[in-house]
Amino acid sequence: MLLLRNSSKSRIFLLVNSSNKIINTHRPSSADPITAICLYSTIQPSSEIYNLNAKDIALCFKQWFKSHNTLLFDRIFNILKTHNDADPDARNAADTALSNLNLRLSESFVLDVLKYGHRNGFDVLSCLKFFDWAGRQPGFQHTRSTFYAVFKILSKARLMSVMLDFLENFMNPWWCVHRIRFYNTLVVGYAVAGKPYVALHMFGKMRFQGLDLDEFSYHVFLNALVEQGCFDAVEAIFKQISLRGFVRDITHSIMFKSMCKREKFDEAETYLEGLVSQGKAVDGHGRALGSLVDAFCMKGMFEQAGKLMEKFHDLGVVPLEYAYGVWLDSLARAEKLDGALEFLKNKKMMEGFVPDVFKYNLLVSRLLRENRLMEVFDLLTEMREDQILPDKITMNNALCFFCKAGLVDVAHELYKSRSDFGLSPNGMAYNYLVNTLCSDGSTEEAFRVLKNSFQHGFFPGNKTFSLLADALCRERRIDKMKELVVIALQQNFMPSVSTYDKFIKALCGVNMLEDGYMIHEELMRMNKVTSKSAYLCLIHGFSKSNKQEIAARLLIHMQQMGHRPTRTLFREVICCLCNMKDSEKQFMQLLEMQLSLLETDCQIYNFFIYGAGHAKRPDLARQVYEIMQRNGIEPNLSTNIYMLQSYLKSERISNALNFFDKFRERRKIPRKLYHTMIVGLCKANKVDIALEFIREMRNSGSFPSNQCYEEIIILLCTTKRFDMVITFINELEKGGIQFSSFIGNVILFHSLKNQDLYDAWIRLRDTSNETSKYSLLGQLIGVFSGCVKADQDIENLDEVIEQCFPLDIYTYNILLMLLSKGGMDHAYKLYNRMCWKGYKPNKWTLHALIQGLLQCGRTAESQRLLEKLFFNWFSRTWKQTRILNLILLGYWQT
Repeated sequence: MLLLRNSSKSRIFLLVNSSNKIINTHRPSSADPITAICLYSTIQPSSEIYNLNAKDIALCFKQWFKSHNTLLFDRIFNILKTHNDADPDARNAADTALSNLNLRLSESFVLDVLKYGHRNGFDVLSCLKFFDWAGRQPGFQHTRSTFYAVFKILSKARLMSVMLDFLENFMNPWWCVHRIRFYNTLVVGYAVAGKPYVALHMFGKMRFQGLDLDEFSYHVFLNALVEQGCFDAVEAIFKQISLRGFVRDITHSIMFKSMCKREKFDEAETYLEGLVSQGKAVDGHGRALGSLVDAFCMKGMFEQAGKLMEKFHDLGVVPLEYAYGVWLDSLARAEKLDGALEFLKNKKMMEGFVPDVFKYNLLVSRLLRENRLMEVFDLLTEMREDQILPDKITMNNALCFFCKAGLVDVAHELYKSRSDFGLSPNGMAYNYLVNTLCSDGSTEEAFRVLKNSFQHGFFPGNKTFSLLADALCRERRIDKMKELVVIALQQNFMPSVSTYDKFIKALCGVNMLEDGYMIHEELMRMNKVTSKSAYLCLIHGFSKSNKQEIAARLLIHMQQMGHRPTRTLFREVICCLCNMKDSEKQFMQLLEMQLSLLETDCQIYNFFIYGAGHAKRPDLARQVYEIMQRNGIEPNLSTNIYMLQSYLKSERISNALNFFDKFRERRKIPRKLYHTMIVGLCKANKVDIALEFIREMRNSGSFPSNQCYEEIIILLCTTKRFDMVITFINELEKGGIQFSSFIGNVILFHSLKNQDLYDAWIRLRDTSNETSKYSLLGQLIGVFSGCVKADQDIENLDEVIEQCFPLDIYTYNILLMLLSKGGMDHAYKLYNRMCWKGYKPNKWTLHALIQGLLQCGRTAESQRLLEKLFFNWFSRTWKQTRILNLILLGYWQT
């Protein structure tokens, strides 16, 4: 069998051949219909292995699952579970439905039903309801074995109070008509219920009346006393059993268990050796040895347990199957899985040891927990080969295995066919199936599976619920998400705050803002805090919808909940308020609420000035500025910058100049304030005033920032004042400042349009400063203008440019425009090199390639390139579709 390797792309494939014979390199002689070819590899989608039908793979396991043939038991418990015992009509309906099954009641049949219900995870109430119904049927009377079976179920479920109520009801006259020994049942019942002293009292009472327990009851009573640790009473009851000649192999096993519980290991081992040497109780030797092995393992004494088994194995007189099962169980529970697998392999090969289904289930469950899928598949295959009848746990383990192995189609097929073989998924299987379906993108099916789990009394874990909720929110399945939340609340399950947050964001994404706001208010009533990201989505949504009051209210409330809003968020809300009719009133009310909420500091005022400036309301910004000064808070540099920007954004140039002049009178003007003024004037197209400020800034001893030069150069290029552009390039070169990518791209782009920039370069170039970088830039301007022929291979022009300024995607786009004029071969080579270097193409890249093909008359090729590249890069929005149509028609220009 091929080794499995963990990989997100790996898959396990079970191939079914036409003759339903096993193909397995590990077991070539097997006749199992399951194929054991397992592949964990990155097989190409075109491989034949992907053509296999999930139904064919699932068929192998369905055939095995059907072999357990418990559909009748499943029907019984489905009837008991679907009828409410508290409702008399429903109870009568359940009685009628059970009677219609025409069951032949007997002691063995009732015991089988109770055993099946207990081992397969059905609730204890259903077992009790069946026990009660069977006892009321004509021609059937419960026996001590059926009573003991119910007591055992209640005891293992730790429902002692229910058992005591059961025993009290047993004392009523109706039960006394049964042909059951009254005191026998009470003694056994109270003993199993964990009330040994009450049982002893009942035993004394019946002995006083001249009554006695039978052999079966004596042994149940003795075993219960051992389990409860009443060792003094154990010796007394053992003496009574011995006097009556009831000593059997089960008696020795119980006494042996008593020694083990008292940790008298040496005495127990000697006792067992004595029984073996005397030839007594041969059938019980194996179980006694298993009890001692279990006792050693419970104390962590695995080495001693192993030596003990070797010792009796060498004697060859004690059956070891039970001890082997205990040892295997103990290793698995202690997470010694490698040892358990090795032990199983050796004993199966050498001695033909085959564990029961419960031991296999335990091993498979533990291996699944550690994602050891290869070993899981091996064990499932062995179980099938050894004709071990699977139970509900086996089927659930197989379902989980397929989910973890990535075969979600197979797992889903088994789930859909569950009624065919009586599969009842447990909570773990439901969790795995929902998680895997969500990961596979089958959100709709995952939702249906989850709904079905509710109907069967299972509710997923928080992680599974959150995973499905995330998928529904991500896919904007709002109706399903609402239904999911309603179902959860009906099950008294409170989704996490993070789930509600994602729901709010999903609602905002589909413009269902009121619903999102209602959930937010509900969280407030539950004293839960909405996340900052959910607040942002709500505020963005209400701002875009021009519901300014709600947006402002949320802005204040998020701060009360401990979230600190950003300057950008204040700007958005303030811009929204400024669109209202009574904008000034709303603006001032928000300012008052904000000032009352937090300690007054400069930052809050700055946020409001900044927001008013972006809303082009310098009057409101000025009011905040004056309020700030009246409150005794000195404006800082950021305050003055925001105030200046508010004038410039509104093109109130005179106000901006007056505001700036006040700083000239008082102190030296900070460099950042000059920067703000120059950039703002450039964006307002006031190029001459901006030039004056640049000269003033240089005269004051400060050097303009790169952004100042970028803004002024692009404005000068746009207005075709190329002489001034060359002057600034000379200044940058003399100052030893590297050209930014932005400046370089602007120069090359305008050079590509015409040769005016190159002419200005020739006239004004600084011949005294012919550095390599400065000279290269001039040559590049000439090449892009078409005035200079490239001395080297034009395909490597990007390497020359990189010596002048850093490259970016826009540089490559301009280069593609240049190269596509002379044919597409060079352009394609540059495009491939650009992608190889890790630059991600954008719409201008596409435009350059399409335009080049159209200019060459290669229209059909341009359309094919458009389809191939565009759908890989972009999502189809209406705006992009319009751009593409214009490109194809030749109208889209840069």
